[in-house]
Amino acid sequence: MDEVPAGLRVAVLVKHVPDAQFDRHIDAEDLTTVRNESILSELDEYALEAALQLVEAQGGSAAGHRVTALTMGPSAAVGAVKKSLQIGADDGVHLTDAALGGSDAAATSKALAALLEHTGPFDVVLTGMASTDGETSLVPAQLAERLSLPQVTFAASLELAREDTGWTLTARRDNDTFAETVVAPLPALVSVTDQINEPRYPNFKGIMAAKKKQIRILSLADVGLDADEVGPAGSWTRVEAAAPRPPRTQGIVITDEGDAGIRLVDFLAGQKLL
Repeated sequence: MDEVPAGLRVAVLVKHVPDAQFDRHIDAEDLTTVRNESILSELDEYALEAALQLVEAQGGSAAGHRVTALTMGPSAAVGAVKKSLQIGADDGVHLTDAALGGSDAAATSKALAALLEHTGPFDVVLTGMASTDGETSLVPAQLAERLSLPQVTFAASLELAREDTGWTLTARRDNDTFAETVVAPLPALVSVTDQINEPRYPNFKGIMAAKKKQIRILSLADVGLDADEVGPAGSWTRVEAAAPRPPRTQGIVITDEGDAGIRLVDFLAGQKLL
């Protein structure tokens, strides 16, 4: 494989999401997810690992290549960037503004597109296949459209190669019964699945090194957006109502008195499961 020219820039979009180990809650007033006890989205760790492997295969930061972790959200969302720096990203960017609260996928993609255009250009933009809170998988495709980039979704492997027309990114997409190979010119936007790699963990050296890495804090005004372009005002969808999940009811216990099989079949038939 030929060497990528110095200065390859890879952006990884990361998100601060509620820890799945705890119950999720909806704020009763603004109907948004309560983000206490939040962590870096697990699915974004696969995208970060893919970015690190791409640049390391070409010589890493020593050869002038960089991985930048970007996020948007409240002040606590910077935690996702800090974790990314500890794992190996070279620098980070945090877009934060009170107006961003309540953004749906469309408003989120608009804000992230403005952030990428302001901090770029990037050769590759990587995302996870979904966020572990919203799980819509809509943002990558919307971002590609807003940025006029070729997109590759649900990639299970990635590699760079030189073609006659320039550098290309080759991805394998795995389906239930077959796999397909997709080739895209750079710059490109790619979402990766949780089958692409095994994300690394931050070690002591990485944690200490992260303290010296730069995190840029930007506002909506910095990236050229107005408050009414994001949040509820800039969203295409909205939550009308939310209610706590009803408690589980006690199941039906069938005691075997010689007719348990018949009663079980009758129950399944009554539930239209037979």
